Amino acid sequence: MVSWIISRLVVLIFGTLYPAYSSYKAVKTKNVKEYVKWMMYWIVFAFFTTAETLTDIVLSWFPFYFELKIAFVIWLLSPYTKGSSVLYRKFVHPTLSNKEKEIDEYITQARDKSYETMMRVGKRGLNLAANAAVTAAAKGVLSEKLRSFSMQDLTLIRDEDTLPLHGPDGRLRPGPGSLLDTIEDLGDDPALSLRVLFLCQAD
Repeated sequence: MVSWIISRLVVLIFGTLYPAYSSYKAVKTKNVKEYVKWMMYWIVFAFFTTAETLTDIVLSWFPFYFELKIAFVIWLLSPYTKGSSVLYRKFVHPTLSNKEKEIDEYITQARDKSYETMMRVGKRGLNLAANAAVTAAAKGVLSEKLRSFSMQDLTLIRDEDTLPLHGPDGRLRPGPGSLLDTIEDLGDDPALSLRVLFLCQAD
């Protein structure tokens, strides 16, 4: 009995490579008759390959299954039997003609849905990448700035060359260039201020 490997090689060589080369010759010579012939073959072979994926799982145990598959491919290719032309004209073409409108609508819907899904996933990915980049950049810049402070910068100092310890409103006033001064420069964004404090504790 023929093994799966031998069957696969025969289908690959005679069912794929040889028709591909013959199709190339038909395109090169602009032979319309040969071109149509091989186009019909490829359409039939596409259905055969699709069905083969299932039958190899379900019917591979069947006696002479691989021999029958090889014989079928040769029947499709043979110029005497013209199997691919027969199948195309009697079965494939009439079926596709009757279902063409429904198939086109299904393909259009599938294409639109896939486009919407790709756009949605793409936007989400770009947003995640942008947020990650901003977070990484902010953490790097703030971490470098925070490392530049010494423990002396974090203390409140007061002498004749600096501002008073308390401001006019009675609140503590940090020394120039201190960490608190830097946090105040961030403005009124509480989330950013909390992030700065978190980075300080992390470092």
